[in-house]
Amino acid sequence: QVQLVESGGGLVQVGGSLRLSCAASGRAFSTYIMGWLRQAPGKEREVVTAITWSGASIYYADSVKGRFTISRDNAKNTVYLQMNSLKPEDTAVYYCAATRLGWSNPDYWGQGTQVTVSS
Repeated sequence: QVQLVESGGGLVQVGGSLRLSCAASGRAFSTYIMGWLRQAPGKEREVVTAITWSGASIYYADSVKGRFTISRDNAKNTVYLQMNSLKPEDTAVYYCAATRLGWSNPDYWGQGTQVTVSS
């Protein structure tokens, strides 16, 4: 069993930065691929970025490449999402998720944290 708790969302101006954190509980944390997904009103859920246990494999959606950075600290059971150069279209609820097989149906979800980018 893994429980995920996000923090760090908020309101930021265009071009600003935010850092999201996802604290995981559960002994199996290191066996999961961790990711950040987001969903804006009226839009489909999008996988923003994901990282394997070792950090050797990282995925970024084209829309965030060069602006967002995912990292994980397995010793602290925490995943981070550094978001720079934020745009209004980054406004969404951001969810931390854990999966072993894929993102169509992650094994575990966090409660979500709102990120709002104002222009």
